[in-house]
Amino acid sequence: MTGEYPPEPLEDLARRAVEGDSVALDTLLREVMDDVYRLAMRMLGHPADAEDATQEILVRVVTNLGSFRGQSAIKTWVWRIAANHLLSVRRGRREPEGIDFERLDGMLTAGLAMPVGAVNLADDVDRQLLEEEVKLGCTQMMLACLDRPHRLAFILGEVLQLPGPAAAAILDLSPAAYRQRLSRARRRLRAFMTASCGLVSDRAACRCRRQIEPSVAMGLLDPRAPVLALHPTRATADEAVLRQYRAIESVASPEEVMRSHPAYAGPASLIDRIHAMIAASP
Repeated sequence: MTGEYPPEPLEDLARRAVEGDSVALDTLLREVMDDVYRLAMRMLGHPADAEDATQEILVRVVTNLGSFRGQSAIKTWVWRIAANHLLSVRRGRREPEGIDFERLDGMLTAGLAMPVGAVNLADDVDRQLLEEEVKLGCTQMMLACLDRPHRLAFILGEVLQLPGPAAAAILDLSPAAYRQRLSRARRRLRAFMTASCGLVSDRAACRCRRQIEPSVAMGLLDPRAPVLALHPTRATADEAVLRQYRAIESVASPEEVMRSHPAYAGPASLIDRIHAMIAASP
């Protein structure tokens, strides 16, 4: 016996939070924050945008907690709030206006045509780290080529791997309609990645390492400040854990590539800000 108590069910925490238990509310928010943040990261693609969205979503959770009737799991209810917000939130900085698979293919083709050494990178930069940053950024851009409804269906079903009925409930779709939406998203990503991504097909010309210098030249990558490859993860940010997320060594399915992003963790200070907002509200 360790003397530790098992985790309290989220539904019990929600009930106690509604009754005014501030500790239960804090625990509930911390239990769901990383899941919400990870969904926001994969939808919007940039930590600052994901943090802003997560804060707005969790404030809505707190505001509407009294309306939760237990007709679904509390996490499903939270994800439904998150999904509704992410479908309508303003465009993120990793969602360029007009981005689609044709435009992305043109960017990758132009990158491959750039001579090696055209961009002068310092000798001490970690090229393996930059290759991972390119992989994460480029695959995120592929997701952005899907419109938001199809992107969200793919993230719920293939990245977060939620069961179909749960994902359909989150999106307020019938199971059949959800399956059709997910299938369309899969087909579009598979078609592009099979033709253009070396992580998925040996026949595709593109390789992440060849896109490092073009990404720097286009202003998509700061070699001194990678945004995604060094992002804190749910478990730990130590280097040994980060290595397991580095470039895939052999071809994989599009779904596996999309799932290979780290389990991004939301900033701990976010919950404290939400509490401060609640305390300051009339």
